[in-house]
Formats: sequence, structure tokens, C-alpha cells
Amino acid sequence: MKQLIGYCGLDCESCDARTATLNNDDELRAKTAKLWCEMNNTDQIRPEHINCLGCRAEGVKTYFCSCLCEVRKCCSARAFETCAECPEKAACNKLAPFMDNEVARKNIGL
Repeated sequence: MKQLIGYCGLDCESCDARTATLNNDDELRAKTAKLWCEMNNTDQIRPEHINCLGCRAEGVKTYFCSCLCEVRKCCSARAFETCAECPEKAACNKLAPFMDNEVARKNIGL
């Protein structure tokens, strides 16, 4: 599996946080922070939090990806490259929020 597929199956290569980081694009960071606040029903995500090179790639990650993501914690603890390797993936509550994304479902094999 390519390195820029996240543990959850999302494609980090197409993520606006990664694009904003690579291009040092503060306008895209602000847009992404606003969208993520709306998606997560919070006002705590700030543009300065939007720095990430991909959850399985070396380098900077968003706070969520590096510290809070239960999928990442689980895969790391079980030494899985991604959830695609997990025999329990179809019934996983940690993975469920990502399964609305068609790309993630395909990358995980669901």
C-alpha cells in the first residue's frame, strides 16, 4: 500500500492539510480549519493546527492524527500498516467514522 494512504484508508496525498503544509499555504490552512471545525462541531481547530505530511509519513502531523486518532493508535499497537490488515475491520467502531468515504473503504478493502 502506498505510503500516503492513512491507517484509516484516507488518501493523505489529496488531503488539504498536507497540501497546505507542502505549499505553506495559510489561506488553505484557514479554509481547512474552518471546514474541520464544522465537520467536528467544534471551534477549537485553528489554522496554525493545520500542518501534516501524512499520518504514516515521517514529519509533522496534525494534533488529531498524532495524538488523538484511535485508528492510528490501534494500528500502531497491533503493528498493522493500515486497517486493511485487520481481520476485525468490518465491525470496528474506531474505523466506522471513516467508512462514509468511498476512497477509504476501497483502500481498506470494504
